Amino acid sequence: MLSLNSLRTVCLSRAALHPNRLMTNQMPLSRAVTCSAHCMSTSLLNKDAWHSNMNIRALEKERWLTYYTNQANLPRNYCTGQVKLNCWNCKQPLDKMPAFFCMSCKVIQPPEEGITYFKIMDCDCTFTLDTQKLQKRYLELQRSLHPDNFSQKSVKEQEYSESQSALVNKAYKTLLKPLSRGLYMLELQGMHIEEGTDSGADSAFLMELMEINEALDEAQTPEKANEIGQDTKGKLADLTVQIDAALRKGELQTAKALLAQMKYYANIEEKVKEKLSGFM
Repeated sequence: MLSLNSLRTVCLSRAALHPNRLMTNQMPLSRAVTCSAHCMSTSLLNKDAWHSNMNIRALEKERWLTYYTNQANLPRNYCTGQVKLNCWNCKQPLDKMPAFFCMSCKVIQPPEEGITYFKIMDCDCTFTLDTQKLQKRYLELQRSLHPDNFSQKSVKEQEYSESQSALVNKAYKTLLKPLSRGLYMLELQGMHIEEGTDSGADSAFLMELMEINEALDEAQTPEKANEIGQDTKGKLADLTVQIDAALRKGELQTAKALLAQMKYYANIEEKVKEKLSGFM
């Protein structure tokens, strides 16, 4: 037999699972508790039973919260218990990922959430990727995804083509250059290099950068500026080899420090280009 306190615990537990029912039926629930309490034994509830009921209530509440949290976080177009995406138009499963078009109805698909730039561009997730293959993939995708191809399609298809085309552009630009590619690879591992921070650079390195910048500012001929540019390219090439080795070994902190150096030399390289354009 349950006591009054035990019954209240069970009712409150059910109310946690059905909050709307509690709000709309407060009087009937109260009468049910009172009526059932009069029909039950008035024996005292021992401590073990009380703790048991409290644990049941906590578990039920946790299950309720977990269920609705998981439902709210389900990705769009995903079904519970399966991984494959479905076409938004014909509802057929999409055979390949990333799926730019449905193989069944040939309709363009929206960008897939959480997909990496390497997957989009069909490249190996490596620092020394094949840039020629990257460029070929970029041209192929833009030929099929460009918004001009969808000017006579539905508004939804036009929106998807714009989103897909913009995403491909961003992926291509990010993976094309070693610096942005390396920074992106670190981002995939949850690491970031903050802008404008010199705390990781030693004084000798910073002095070297200062001297290079001063020499570039004082360069009076394109030959002198080009000489600085060639020297900078050599340093960037050496850093590329070192960064690739660090990433292959999983030495992320080393790769992060080397990429920070690469950022400085990449800035100098851009300044050299500006300097050379000024002589024209």
